[in-house]
Amino acid sequence: MAKAKARHILVKTSEECEVLKNKINLGETDFVSAAKSHSTCPSGKQGGDLGEFGPGQMVKEFNDVVFTEAINEVHGPVKTQFGYHLIEITSRTD
Repeated sequence: MAKAKARHILVKTSEECEVLKNKINLGETDFVSAAKSHSTCPSGKQGGDLGEFGPGQMVKEFNDVVFTEAINEVHGPVKTQFGYHLIEITSRTD
């Protein structure tokens, strides 16, 4: 069964996601620091780390990104019922 490890940053608006994504991509901050400073999810305290999980364990929009998109890139904004996410897939096995 497929497994993935990912981290995320959860914020309230798409605009906030875009600002953080640009800062990460420009090297002004790193993903872990941005998660600790900005994420509204409790996982933010651990740099957004969600650990390892399988398909279907996360909401559909999140799951679709984690199990199809490129590893070690920042994806998003991804809208879910919880808000807007930036997602970084750190590993995946098929």
